[in-house]
Amino acid sequence: MHLTLQEAFGWTNSHLFEFFAGEVRWGIPDPHNDYGHQPMDARKARLCDIVRETGAKTIHYLYDFGDSWDHVIKLEKWFQNTTTEGLPLLLEATGRCPPEDVGGASGYAEYLDAISDPTHPEHEQMRLWGPEQFDPNVVDRKALEAAVNALSEIWKPRRRTIRSK
Repeated sequence: MHLTLQEAFGWTNSHLFEFFAGEVRWGIPDPHNDYGHQPMDARKARLCDIVRETGAKTIHYLYDFGDSWDHVIKLEKWFQNTTTEGLPLLLEATGRCPPEDVGGASGYAEYLDAISDPTHPEHEQMRLWGPEQFDPNVVDRKALEAAVNALSEIWKPRRRTIRSK
């Protein structure tokens, strides 16, 4: 799910992340973690298992512990015995995701102020730092859709061929 969200948001998967539902957390375990908790390994967890084990209808996704992008994922409907072929897929995209390392919600607001006002003291610096011609209202849906669809190819079940003599 983390990689799907990264592709759908247009981010670069360059920061730590955690999912949590209730008291249970999933992420990348770190033997040097001194935050008081060690998450379960997200690379070994599947969304369907998380939902079954926790009964969660809401899952939080925290990306980039410095910028603290906190997302709420709400499970609207669960279908039993559904094929995963062709998944994941992008259903909808609205607006452009903030650039990586922009400084969280407050840094993003400051960034938008600076790039939209040529008289802002940091206008030129922020314009050069961020993506070229950044417009928060314009999303490249085709690029995001292609990136998410590429994941369905990577995760496609492989068929084995058995040869007999």
